[in-house]
Amino acid sequence: MSAALRTAGPVLQYVGSSRKPRDKVFVWGFSLTGALGVPGIGRKKPRRFQLSPYRLDTEQKISSAACGYGFTLLSSSTKDVTKLWGMGLNKDSQLGFQRTQHDQRKSFDYVLEASPVALPLDRPQETRVLQVSCGRAHALVLTDAEGVFSMGNNAYGQCGRKIVEDEVYSASHVVNKIEGFDSRPVQVACGQDHSLFLSESGTVYSCGWGADGQTGLGHYKPACSPTALAGDLAQVRVQQVATYGDCSLAVSAEGNLYGWGNSEYLQLASVTESTQVSSPRQLSLQGVGRVKQAACGGTQVAVLNDQGEVFVWGYGILGKGPNLLESHKPEKVPLTLFGQSEVNPDVKVAQIRCGLNHFAAVTDSGELFVWGKNIRGCLGIGRLGDQYFPWRVTVPGRVVDVACGVDHMVALVRSLL
Repeated sequence: MSAALRTAGPVLQYVGSSRKPRDKVFVWGFSLTGALGVPGIGRKKPRRFQLSPYRLDTEQKISSAACGYGFTLLSSSTKDVTKLWGMGLNKDSQLGFQRTQHDQRKSFDYVLEASPVALPLDRPQETRVLQVSCGRAHALVLTDAEGVFSMGNNAYGQCGRKIVEDEVYSASHVVNKIEGFDSRPVQVACGQDHSLFLSESGTVYSCGWGADGQTGLGHYKPACSPTALAGDLAQVRVQQVATYGDCSLAVSAEGNLYGWGNSEYLQLASVTESTQVSSPRQLSLQGVGRVKQAACGGTQVAVLNDQGEVFVWGYGILGKGPNLLESHKPEKVPLTLFGQSEVNPDVKVAQIRCGLNHFAAVTDSGELFVWGKNIRGCLGIGRLGDQYFPWRVTVPGRVVDVACGVDHMVALVRSLL
């Protein structure tokens, strides 16, 4: 043996150190609608709840996911012809026309496995899907070069097209391309029955159900075409919009938070005693600092500041124990609940999300924490029962993004295994 080999010492190679990260999709929550695409649905003994993360078998790299009321959309930024998949409830064609095998004129009301959703693209092999969003019975699809498409129930104009009286949405072929923006749309967000759009110029548009003021258009009537918001948002450049229930939020480039819509649960209590606000108002948030991201569910609000700290308010399980079920002002959730300690002092939260009645937070190291009402196992913590403090969800890999619904969730994970 040469002297060089004797003095070199052992060569250490860790398992997986030479492997490239793999992108995976995990789902959990209520299974019976097919929203999880979990095998076993439709069999003699269908799985009712998936209480812990289940890896969905998909060959595509999924880059965006959204959870509606009993249905799910997944998309890939690929240039392949097929770049959008849906699963779950489809009674309003929120997953497009899903042709049955026995009758080509009929569409499935339930889609039990992730199935392709067709888009009327002019350049299908050049256009990419950037983001998807789901409401109660409608969905929005954002592309990079062909704008925004909508599917599903349009009873209040939430799909950005004219309301047709007594329109039948079951087995509908209608996929609408939404027009009327001042510049290229860069983000979409579905509420229960309304829609928000953010353009490249930082302008917010909305349409749909407005009975709680959630469209922010200064009235309480439905709107069937995207209209730019004014109020306190006039001349403000917005970087993010958020909604899921009937309350809407916008974060400005300067880090200020604006809100409108339902305030029955104190979501907008910092600026009003009213239960409804029909125009955007800048919210007064003492001690929060510069807002980086916002999320809101049915009754609760969460914001993330530029220090990686989470603040919550509204009504429900807010994450600071069973004694805090209502707050009109932001309450800071201690970073220790997200894993910060003397051994790991630099933990920060990188993303915040809301389902209808629960929260999710992803740390800068890719760990996922959840808390709130555990409706039909939507928290993925291995059991039924509500969770009053942030709890880490065990997934094999680094969580890249997460989507929250009413009773199910989807996580996009990057893993070496």
